[in-house]
Amino acid sequence: MKPAIMYDDTWADALEQNLKTASTPGGWALFNLTAEMKKQILPSRFDGLLAPDFLPHMQFLPHQLKTAQTVMEEMSGTAILADEVGLGKTIEAGLILKEYMLRGLASRILILAPASLVSQWAKELREKFQIFALVQRKNPDWSWNGVQIASIDSAKQPKFADAFADTLFDMIIIDEAHRLKNPATKNHQFVSRLNKTYCLLLTATPVQNNADELFHLVSLLRPGLFGSNGFFQSQFKDGKRSVQNHDAFHALLRQVMIRNTRTDVESEPIKRFIQTIRIDPSKEEKAFYDSLSECLPSSITLLTLQREACSSKYAALATLQKQEGFDKTKVAALAQAVDQNSKAEKALEIVNSLENEKVLIFTQYRATQEYLELFFRYHQIPAVSFQGKFKKGKKDWMIELFKGPARVLIATEAGSEGLNLQFCRHVINFDLPWNPMKLEQRIGRVHRYGQTENVHIYHLAYKQSVEDRMLSLLYEKIALFQTAIGKLDNILDQNWIEEHLHDTFHSSKSVREWEIKMQNLAAALE
Repeated sequence: MKPAIMYDDTWADALEQNLKTASTPGGWALFNLTAEMKKQILPSRFDGLLAPDFLPHMQFLPHQLKTAQTVMEEMSGTAILADEVGLGKTIEAGLILKEYMLRGLASRILILAPASLVSQWAKELREKFQIFALVQRKNPDWSWNGVQIASIDSAKQPKFADAFADTLFDMIIIDEAHRLKNPATKNHQFVSRLNKTYCLLLTATPVQNNADELFHLVSLLRPGLFGSNGFFQSQFKDGKRSVQNHDAFHALLRQVMIRNTRTDVESEPIKRFIQTIRIDPSKEEKAFYDSLSECLPSSITLLTLQREACSSKYAALATLQKQEGFDKTKVAALAQAVDQNSKAEKALEIVNSLENEKVLIFTQYRATQEYLELFFRYHQIPAVSFQGKFKKGKKDWMIELFKGPARVLIATEAGSEGLNLQFCRHVINFDLPWNPMKLEQRIGRVHRYGQTENVHIYHLAYKQSVEDRMLSLLYEKIALFQTAIGKLDNILDQNWIEEHLHDTFHSSKSVREWEIKMQNLAAALE
């Protein structure tokens, strides 16, 4: 028999009287009363989770249940949910939200997400948690006593400042919270001013934050957890790459952040089979590629152009149109001579070899995306594109087509944010991003919660190209494919690599300079 739990509610009257009569806003007695009030609004640790019984259609995974219970019982409803891509952070947040609503602890809730994910959040809450949310678009009423979802870009507009200042939210949930890492941005400043009792920050990439950025992200939830900024710098900071007092730092971080990895939660993890395919360019493709160095022989743009040419001539021509000071007629003639795309031919070969399986193709360039859609349709392969600029209805329709008659979906990073494609298990990286985290996010569209089969990844690269060098110097030598970024132990080491790759690419004025810097980076990591 479960013992009855009795609470002494006299603290509320005493607190009210103290507030009316106290001559100073502080004092030990007032502190004790405030602490008692905080304890009263915490859910009892003896009850366990209520929400799963109200959601019999949902099959929660053990790590999701554990995360929800930990957030409630040990983190006071305030946490960073930082699971690897595909492990169900949205499910965890929805479960926590449902729990607080059932217990009567949250009614006025604000969910902030990138604009491309707002409608998806509303759908997930409705279908999985029976939570009906108001999507705030035009003329929003931020004081509405219910669940509301908005893009952070619309909510942070100055004209709403007074409305937010007068509103106390029981709970705030922020998706893609790594965008708040810089305290100088309007996003960070806006969120820091919100009045809230409970708060969840969702991010799959806390690894991208340097020591200072991680400090500022945590400070949004638990100001003072790491002490003042000066204390943090002196006690924990050891340059951007790592921290000192490692054990103490992570002990504090565990008070506010939960990060589940596939290794932690899957008894038989879904495997990734990665195949790198190096392709011989045609004579015409190589001539066009080589001609780019004559256009911009010493500019950083040369690296960009060569990477675009490795994707398609259309991607490179889109950039060349904006340049001056070279023989456009000659380059146009060389581009005109390229009557095939050897990568596209290889991608077609892969798709045909997979018979009736679905294939997700990623490219960084809109021009290449449009070309590939026409290319596959010409070869009688039903294909559709997915773009971030599509309205919600068209996005949903593209996914339904991919689930149904279309065999190929061609997406860009910008358009793929939040895509859940567990019904597909084949990914072709038509071109490679310089940032390995982008690659992990691509694969995470199919290698995620709900995937039941092993995932197959195909990386395409032209031989003796900047892409080929990128494969050798970055992906293979540093072995980032094998570590899959998110599985490295030292979060700040990953961040240092990420920043160094960015600086190396954007500061190099030639392919040779970039190669030397990449070799130095690889040597430093061995």
